[in-house]
Amino acid sequence: MQLHLTVKIDADAYLSDTAGMNGKPSDAAVSAWVALVRAGQSVLAAVEADLKAAGFPSLAWYDALLELRGAGEAGLRPVDLEHRMLLAQYNVSRLVDRLARAGYVRRRPCPDDARASLLTVTAEGRDLQRRMWPVYAAAIERHLGAKLGDGEAAELARLLGSLRKD
Repeated sequence: MQLHLTVKIDADAYLSDTAGMNGKPSDAAVSAWVALVRAGQSVLAAVEADLKAAGFPSLAWYDALLELRGAGEAGLRPVDLEHRMLLAQYNVSRLVDRLARAGYVRRRPCPDDARASLLTVTAEGRDLQRRMWPVYAAAIERHLGAKLGDGEAAELARLLGSLRKD
């Protein structure tokens, strides 16, 4: 998974575009925004690279398999899977197609909606997710945990949690 996002603040455009607005972000808020986006991109790219180096598919596969595993035999509709995933996945149908072709996900008709399907993880999918976890866990530790103490990590989680809309 490649992420390309650049945050640039054009001072002249910013000032002219926000002249009529009631509020504007402080310099500290803009700095926090830039740091958040850059750190997120950097850590995510490093985790993805570690998974790839170990011969595993992308983090989106792990994420989908984990959510489907948690749903159990009841399964999830693709739209529900998309909402539960940790990472934004703009084309869940392609991801599900790849997972199904690889034998990691099974589709079955949704009893409540003839147009929809329910997805469940197969034994092979559970096995792949289990095998990916040690590499993923080590990557989280290497690229985040080793750089922050437990108190800092807890504080970061608390601060980032306050930004969530739900």
